[in-house]
Amino acid sequence: MAGSIGGSTSIILRLEMEKQAVSFGKIATAINEAGGDVIAIDVSQSGKTTTVRDITVHMNDQSRTDALVEKIGALPGVKVINVSDQTFLMHLGGKIETTPKMPIKNRDDLSRVYTPGVARVCMAIHEDPSKAFSLTIKRNTVAVVSDGSAVLGLGNIGPEAAMPVMEGKAMLFKQMAGVDAFPICLDTQDTEEIIRTVKALAPTFGGINLEDISSPRCFEIEERLIEELDIPVFHDDQHGTAVVILAGLLNALKIVKKQLENIKVVVCGIGAAGIACTKILQAANVTNIVGVDREGAIVPGKDYANPAWAWYAEHTNPNRESGALSNVIIGADVFIGLSGPGVLKVPDVRSMARDPIVFAMANPTPEIAPEDAEPYVRVMATGRSDYPNQINNVLCFPGIFRGVLDCRASKITEEMKLAAAKAIASVVSDEELNESYIMPSVFNQNVVEKVKEAVIDAAYASGVARRHVRG
Repeated sequence: MAGSIGGSTSIILRLEMEKQAVSFGKIATAINEAGGDVIAIDVSQSGKTTTVRDITVHMNDQSRTDALVEKIGALPGVKVINVSDQTFLMHLGGKIETTPKMPIKNRDDLSRVYTPGVARVCMAIHEDPSKAFSLTIKRNTVAVVSDGSAVLGLGNIGPEAAMPVMEGKAMLFKQMAGVDAFPICLDTQDTEEIIRTVKALAPTFGGINLEDISSPRCFEIEERLIEELDIPVFHDDQHGTAVVILAGLLNALKIVKKQLENIKVVVCGIGAAGIACTKILQAANVTNIVGVDREGAIVPGKDYANPAWAWYAEHTNPNRESGALSNVIIGADVFIGLSGPGVLKVPDVRSMARDPIVFAMANPTPEIAPEDAEPYVRVMATGRSDYPNQINNVLCFPGIFRGVLDCRASKITEEMKLAAAKAIASVVSDEELNESYIMPSVFNQNVVEKVKEAVIDAAYASGVARRHVRG
């Protein structure tokens, strides 16, 4: 079934019910008719004429929550006292905190962690700055930096509104890979000021994860920081997305028995992620890539005001295909969507080559609903957790940063990204691999370890590792 697909959520309705006027059965029926499922009921208080109940309701489509609350409130004998969204409750007071690694129990402890004992450590680092990696949090800490200009699918919502995303990212770093990460949201969208600020913050951190910075500014910010800092800088929206897409494609191609060098790939949405995805595919030996954006296919020889598109035109579309998506997707083996909802239609999928692979990555609403595409595709993947084959950056960034921190890499090279993609793909064994399982779960404990090891090996091969971690 086509149409908008909203994310699911759970809410808690606190209702005051008049015992003589309404039964719980009526309320349950109204909830069901509004698209909700009752999953728990708790009596908060009860009197002679009224009872107060907390009803936990699962909503498959969170956009229908307001309509449900309105419907319940309109029932005779029912008063909606409060509505608690469990997602909001998880964010109260923020989602992360700092804790000391050891207690300060007495004056002797105090003198070692702070003055006067700390002075010796300060001077040791002053004399040899590289000791900051072993004597401070730098060795295991990453800055998650955003200016709030391109947050999820929400757009330019600013630094304060970006904080919940960056906090969540910091949680994932810690839980998945034991990496300490701290969210830093900057109240500027000036390219030079962002570069200057991150450089000024860099002494504290062992790596920089750039996040949700709009294109094309994100390209210059990342490139400059890579050049001007001696710690890894990684724009996850670009390269994390590219790595996990390549990982999924490697496994999908095993199923359809096609080779990277022989396939035609259409990339829809030529922003930061689309360009990074194209570059990693080219590094993996894909030669026929056609990029499509709002103006249609990006064609060699055409003048583009956007410098990123100008580069793209020079390096892709070897057969100079032109026109809309429906034109260039004819005969394509792979569709990779990094654009917006509903741009891919069923006739487009039907015009692709045999055993088509469709990665519809737009979130929360994919380029085509999986239900619509399923009869015509061999392998379907999205960025969503409620469908098979979720392509999620969580499979990439924790392991990559665990690896670069452990070997103290100065940068993240293309070889390291390729190694990470192959490592993610390898977690799915040949026996497990099928059309509905091309990607490991984000909770698979083997992912971080395999990515870390592959990244460290590639860092040595690239000559960017500065710490020996091999026996």
